[in-house]
Amino acid sequence: QVQLVESGGGLVQAGDSLRLSCAVSGRTFRGGMGWFRQAPGKEREFVAGIRWSSGDTYYQDSVKGRFTISRDTAKNTVYLQMNMLKPEDTAVYYCAGDSVIRSSGWRPEDNTLYNYWGQGTQVTVSS
Repeated sequence: QVQLVESGGGLVQAGDSLRLSCAVSGRTFRGGMGWFRQAPGKEREFVAGIRWSSGDTYYQDSVKGRFTISRDTAKNTVYLQMNMLKPEDTAVYYCAGDSVIRSSGWRPEDNTLYNYWGQGTQVTVSS
């Protein structure tokens, strides 16, 4: 059984930091993994992605320089370090896994590429 379990969310003040974790069991997502978020009344949006083999990282423009995605291959875990948090970062954060190794360019922002999703963890940033 494949499971993605997020943790690390919470209530913080603007300017604070949080580190989200996504522990994967049951398989390794050789294609890559991503973090998405969904705020109330808004569509789910891409936040960051990482190619599993190379470690190449990708970010939404609004989080560049503040968020860092990383992976621990030994633990089969992906992290999202979030610094300088803003109220607009408030959302439910989801991790997702793409199990397909793609020969052509990987588009981590394309949520249809991911075949497994976690249950989400709430991040609330107060002003």
